[in-house]
Amino acid sequence: MEQHDRRRFLRHLLVSPLEFKITEKGKTEKTKTVNVSEGGLMFTSREKVEDGTKITLSMPLYDKVFKVKAEVVHTEKSESKGLYNIGVAFLNYTDAFKVKLIEQIYLIEEYRGLRSLQLGKELTLQEASEEWIKRYSERFRKLYW
Repeated sequence: MEQHDRRRFLRHLLVSPLEFKITEKGKTEKTKTVNVSEGGLMFTSREKVEDGTKITLSMPLYDKVFKVKAEVVHTEKSESKGLYNIGVAFLNYTDAFKVKLIEQIYLIEEYRGLRSLQLGKELTLQEASEEWIKRYSERFRKLYW
């Protein structure tokens, strides 16, 4: 039986800390993202979350925590890990944009670490940001817009 891919947007790997709260129950769980796209993201959970459930994602970045509203669109159990992969759709464009900015900053931090190793000296975040923007911002933009 052929399975159809329902995704409208490309997914990008992004492993970052995340806390989610089921809006109606107030229950929270700390976890990590698996991937992100323009329309949503996937994260892991110890418990199944039903499709249609409204949740609030808390995504830390440095000394700030960004809150993003989302709706669960699919849940799939990963037998190998014993966890659930939860796919969510962002509820508005502003939240999608917040997550895109967070993703870019995590990518720049990753790039900074790699370039620091390559150069044998520690790059500042500013230096890494300037390099990353020159090298990858156009490609990154095309992936999303």
